[in-house]
Amino acid sequence: MGIKNNISSTDRKIRIVVGLVVGLIGLATLSGLLGLGAMIGAALSIVGLILVGTGLVRVCPLYRLLGIDTSRP
Repeated sequence: MGIKNNISSTDRKIRIVVGLVVGLIGLATLSGLLGLGAMIGAALSIVGLILVGTGLVRVCPLYRLLGIDTSRP
């Protein structure tokens, strides 16, 4: 038995889109196109990766810890 999904379709779409945007901003910062600094660029890239990853697998560990489940109707 696998882990139960706790992310709705809408939440999933938002996470993927926002994650891609945040990740691209992070990569642009790391490549020197934006002057936000390497630490911020790395942090944004990681946050973007986490958002896209949780959106793709439809499971959010933080939601699970907080008892949130947006997949319920």
